[in-house]
Amino acid sequence: MSSTEAEVTEVLVVGAGQAGVAMSEHLGAKGIPHIVLERNRIAERWRSERWDSLVANGPAWHDRFPGMEFAGVEADEFAPKERVAQYFEDYVEMLGAPVRTGVEVLSVKKREGGAGFIAETSDGPIQARYVVAATGAFQLPAIPPIVPEDSGLFQLHSSGYRNPEQLPEGGVLVVGAGSSGVQIAAELRAAGREVYLAVGPHDRPPQRYRGRSFVWWLGVLGMWEASAPAAGAEHVTIAVSGANGGHTVDFRNLANDGIRLVGRATGFVDGKLTFNGDLADNIRLGDQNYLSMLDAADEYIERNGLDFPEEPEARELGPLPADAENPIREVDLAEAGITSIVWATGFRSDYGWLQVDAFDEAGRPVHQRGVSKEPGVYFLGLPWQSRRGSTFIWGVWHDAKFLGDQIAIQHSYLDYEGDGKPSNYVPRTAVPVTA
Repeated sequence: MSSTEAEVTEVLVVGAGQAGVAMSEHLGAKGIPHIVLERNRIAERWRSERWDSLVANGPAWHDRFPGMEFAGVEADEFAPKERVAQYFEDYVEMLGAPVRTGVEVLSVKKREGGAGFIAETSDGPIQARYVVAATGAFQLPAIPPIVPEDSGLFQLHSSGYRNPEQLPEGGVLVVGAGSSGVQIAAELRAAGREVYLAVGPHDRPPQRYRGRSFVWWLGVLGMWEASAPAAGAEHVTIAVSGANGGHTVDFRNLANDGIRLVGRATGFVDGKLTFNGDLADNIRLGDQNYLSMLDAADEYIERNGLDFPEEPEARELGPLPADAENPIREVDLAEAGITSIVWATGFRSDYGWLQVDAFDEAGRPVHQRGVSKEPGVYFLGLPWQSRRGSTFIWGVWHDAKFLGDQIAIQHSYLDYEGDGKPSNYVPRTAVPVTA
């Protein structure tokens, strides 16, 4: 192939994490030619953007693809991050999927004067009729501009955190009340660090209740299938943990272990961090979310006549932590001995390489269930792409199946030869997209 000649394929899938692997499975099952490109290794984020002790927050029987179980992990155990990455490598091998690692996609543009797209990659150009952006929405760490870089504090995002020994001596402020924030804060405290944890709004499901995992309850109660978050809850984090065999997160327990709790971080002046006085409200709202799930589970058990064990102690929450009753509004970091900040504050997307008309003014994908407003472009791995479970391993598999159907439908139109000759596939469920 010459330096100007492009390799040709039907579908180019960008990214070989859980989304890209799932997409390859469904395209392969339909016999649609495709290539999956990954700039690093398969499931790289599980390898190099997670802390050392991380395990999956859902049990192995649930957090997987339908076609293969986790090897060496019991059904109700929580797979370590290395085992999750290996799972996807094994899955690619099982499929014989056309995954190419170490190839970066530099740009994707519409072909001039022709159908489809041209991708410029580190391994040469590729021409494709369809493009699936399977990189998800979590590419770049999101750190709020509160503490300047020249503050003298050691700052890093949770994706860069590995273990307590990585941080300089001294206390640590962890910002973020989701699964990452609470697990990192607990690990640092167990290592003997003085820890402050900034707690914002969050959902707080029980890890287990009456003999069943929270993932089971979300399933039978239809909560995984919610098509959109409740108003005002679009960015609410989930506090749940698979660490140490799995447990329900309760900020009272973290406080009892010696972690100081504060509200949302708001500002930094002269070495002092300020916080909202919203800690008590945030904990109470999390409690309401927790108790509402227990209520729904109890109702389901009664309605279906199930003989599940009683668990009245699950409702015994106890008083609010002292830091919630008397909120800390300001901390002098030097006086408190805090030398490090871990920002467990989520991610933002980066689609700079995808240079097509598929985004709104804020750079967010415009789509319906992953079908872009730009014909021929698809997104996979987005939060709430089709349902609450879209960013989970099993959820992205089902979203990929839907996109595979959509690509097959478009492919069928191209099979039509005119003159009344029918195509091989009758389009029935194509999804229109509006800006």
